Amino acid sequence: MTVLGGGGPAGAAGPVIGLERLSLNQATVKYAGLAEAVELCVRHDIPAIGLWRDRVAEAGLSSAAALVRRAGLHVSSLCRGGFFTAADAEGRAAAYADNMAAVREAAALGADALVLVCGGLVPGSRDLGLARRMVADAIGELVPVAQRLGVRLGIEALHPMFCADRCVIASLGEAVDLALLFPAEAVGVVVDTYHVWWDARLLADVARAAGRIVSYQVCDWVLPLPADALLGRGHLGDGVIDFGPVSAAVAAAGYRGYVEVEIFNADVWAAPPDQTAAVVRERFAGVLGGVGSGTVERFSLPGRQSSAADGVTVMPSGVTWTGRPRAVSAAARSACHLPR
Repeated sequence: MTVLGGGGPAGAAGPVIGLERLSLNQATVKYAGLAEAVELCVRHDIPAIGLWRDRVAEAGLSSAAALVRRAGLHVSSLCRGGFFTAADAEGRAAAYADNMAAVREAAALGADALVLVCGGLVPGSRDLGLARRMVADAIGELVPVAQRLGVRLGIEALHPMFCADRCVIASLGEAVDLALLFPAEAVGVVVDTYHVWWDARLLADVARAAGRIVSYQVCDWVLPLPADALLGRGHLGDGVIDFGPVSAAVAAAGYRGYVEVEIFNADVWAAPPDQTAAVVRERFAGVLGGVGSGTVERFSLPGRQSSAADGVTVMPSGVTWTGRPRAVSAAARSACHLPR
């Protein structure tokens, strides 16, 4: 991981993350080839890029590495390895070979992390425990090679709605538990706001991940979700995520690397890539960079009004809630991680 400056004191709004830490994940400009994505970063003064293996393969590994180096860009991540839960020996052997190749590619590109999307249920099985054991075993097989080549594997927890088909690691806490089975220099976790923002245990689990965060990826959760929920990511400030507390927790856990903007969204993909890159930079500065109010038009929930002074919230239904309910038991508070 590359350690960068640009952090500031973490106030109520979260730490200041400077534009020198911005990385553009290639998925955000899905239809741009590698050369075009690199040129976008250079034109828009974005210092790092998160690469995807299919685009690297199109260019050729050595050509891709040379292209990025000539442009003076840093590779903040390579997406992706994983999908370890094949049903048969042939499928598992193919997954092993593909992941070994991914580790070598990450080393050749000088990527800060190889992102692992671990795979869903074993086809034909409902056994979550089996799938999670297979994931742990597969990562263990990659660790010696990752250590030898100096690659850090980043276990990415996906939102639970993707548990069946994409990733049985469905919370950051699970990802941390899994990473802790292996040496810190070889295995860490990815914090992706789209997948983890909802979790009541998120801040505590980020703290447990101290020294293990290998990538911080950001985008917003937009409503209404599209039919393909995978495409429900939006530009920073267009959705409901409160980035300040998450960014503060990630900083407190010691992460000082690049912050990737990774957006899967049909409208964003349809926009001209230069427009997308400009919006990415503007929103990053406005939402994460502490630029003065008015830089970003913030999203707000319709019909909801709050007063920080008196703690009164008027919900869309018209119900008024003042403070927190007093009749919550100590056991319930503990279970829900509520302050006493």
